[in-house]
Amino acid sequence: MSETVIREVAKGIWTFSRPFSRFGVIPFGGRSTAIQLNNGGVWVLASTPLDTETKSKLEELGPVKYIVGADAVHHMFLGQYKEAYPGAKLVAPEAALERLDDKSLQFDGAWGRDPPNTVYGFEDDVKHCYFSGFKNKDIAFFHPTSKSLIEADLLLNLPATEQYSKSKSSGKSFYNLNPISWLHPRIVWLLGDDKAAMRRDVKTVSGWDFTRIIPCHGDVIENDGKKAWEEVYKFYLD
Repeated sequence: MSETVIREVAKGIWTFSRPFSRFGVIPFGGRSTAIQLNNGGVWVLASTPLDTETKSKLEELGPVKYIVGADAVHHMFLGQYKEAYPGAKLVAPEAALERLDDKSLQFDGAWGRDPPNTVYGFEDDVKHCYFSGFKNKDIAFFHPTSKSLIEADLLLNLPATEQYSKSKSSGKSFYNLNPISWLHPRIVWLLGDDKAAMRRDVKTVSGWDFTRIIPCHGDVIENDGKKAWEEVYKFYLD
């Protein structure tokens, strides 16, 4: 039986959640997110395997037009998606290129390589902010229609209850990193290699009108997402 949990979290936004352990030990959970664009195409943050169930749902939603990598380390499955959807544009941070096993995989756009304010084609539906000062070179995405922030390693909301709901493991750990954890703000402070750039980009995201956060790791925050974001990034907002 598949361990992937497929759910429409808001109109036109689908999540694909499944177990994933960091270093094979810490239960972080993994999640891909698909958005139906106004032009009929589909935008996918690809962070989990393209299994049969995921592929079936994506094909039901519409033609995949964009495959997105959320940061330098969420690159493992980009090749799977590009092979399945060769006509889709592949956009990810330049730092992900360096980590790819398949060096033949071509990016149609790359944050950190492309000039600032480059337009990739999905901006009418999904806004983006590249965190050049963050260790993992993450990108935050904003879907204004549903007031949803979508991100990978910028904010965690553990335990990963939904992502382990079809697994034999509970997904629980000895310590759960989430927005109310005293440790989370300190970790993102340490992961900020360029504090000035971090302050700039944190404030950009704080200016977006979102209520929901869809993280790659941990449960979706359905309400008060802005409050959670500002708690985690309070040291950059002071």
